[in-house]
Amino acid sequence: MKDAELILYRDLAKEELFDKVTKLISRYEAGELGALSAKERESLTDEACEAVRELIELAEQCGFDGNLWHCYLTDLLVNAENAYSIACELKDEPSGTIRTAVSSDFEVLKHYYDFDFSGIISALPVPQLALILHYQRDDRSGRIYNHRISGHICDLAAEMAKADTPMEMRMAVARFYKRFGVGKFGLHKSFRINPREGGVEIEPIRNIAHVKFDDLVGYEAAKKKLRDNTDAFVAGRPANNCLLFGDAGTGKSSSIKAMTNEYYEKGLRVIEINKYQFQYLNDVISQIKNRSYHFVIYMDDLSFEDYETDYKYLKAVIEGGLEKKPNNVLIYATSNRRHLIRENYSDKEDEDMHTGDTVQEKLSLAYRFGVTIYFGRPDKKEFQAIVKALAERYGITMPEEELLLEANKWELSHGGLSGRTASQFIDYLRGNAK
Repeated sequence: MKDAELILYRDLAKEELFDKVTKLISRYEAGELGALSAKERESLTDEACEAVRELIELAEQCGFDGNLWHCYLTDLLVNAENAYSIACELKDEPSGTIRTAVSSDFEVLKHYYDFDFSGIISALPVPQLALILHYQRDDRSGRIYNHRISGHICDLAAEMAKADTPMEMRMAVARFYKRFGVGKFGLHKSFRINPREGGVEIEPIRNIAHVKFDDLVGYEAAKKKLRDNTDAFVAGRPANNCLLFGDAGTGKSSSIKAMTNEYYEKGLRVIEINKYQFQYLNDVISQIKNRSYHFVIYMDDLSFEDYETDYKYLKAVIEGGLEKKPNNVLIYATSNRRHLIRENYSDKEDEDMHTGDTVQEKLSLAYRFGVTIYFGRPDKKEFQAIVKALAERYGITMPEEELLLEANKWELSHGGLSGRTASQFIDYLRGNAK
């Protein structure tokens, strides 16, 4: 069996669907399909139909079309993390013995890309196999991959199928690794963590809101400060941990989403962690510190009550430990509080002879963020400017005087002046448009 000859991509043979289809191919090539008993033929036909079902399910989940066997093989390749793929991600394709080893793998893979299923379709017969060779979808969006990712994989699958030699296939995959990376970090923009027995798993967030900085009306100085710091970070220049603080509904979280979308192509990846998961920070950092991407560990709505002590652990991870923080990791947080930890008047009462120490201890976490960006609540004029800009963006033709009058009524009963309130008001008008 050819899959037994795989070296660096040997894990492909452990995939159940890959094993099922390649065994069917091997039996056909060995001439066994013509000598099957009725019972064996029925069993093998059932296996072939099950493989078709699994490939169609995969197509719908991932957004694949065209030749689903090629898309499946390509999906395995772009998610295969091994010495070769990670080396291509970090720099140009490696030379030497590792290239010789991987070239052997691509000879095997080309055999499977080039295989003509028409012989199996006739021999069993299983006309259902023809369904996977020219599969059509309305679009390329799926539950696992969005349109962008599935498009990249389908395009690579088509390129691999057209390659004349194993070397051309290998070079196409190497270019993909270099441009997009490999595995979940290469394909996805943002992640969350899932604690498991013995460690923590970093899981992709499949669909992130496609927010752009231009969608956030106003706050130009704040957006520039965030972009300047992030520009430096992804360019490999010195950059700081960043705290976005201010009033609720002013665009802090939206700015992080916009940053995630804008800087994906430049190698930025965002991992969201909440304050109850700080114990896993070292595990997370150990998984990402040697990758080629730049990672922002993102903490939304970060704040602590005075009785919570987890912030001390966060302080140590950010700056206080013996091990140097990796150059490809920063921490960004949003909060309604500038100082993150609730302060009480009792902190400053005279009976504590070290009141200054108490205050400084509570302020020290905020000081770990070298860049602080303020998002303030808009005044009336700024709020109206946001409403008008959003109304124009979404094609609301209500007269301006009536629009602003209704917006003023809305904000009085829906949380006051903020960008979020303005957005909710516009959504209300859009939802009630006739």
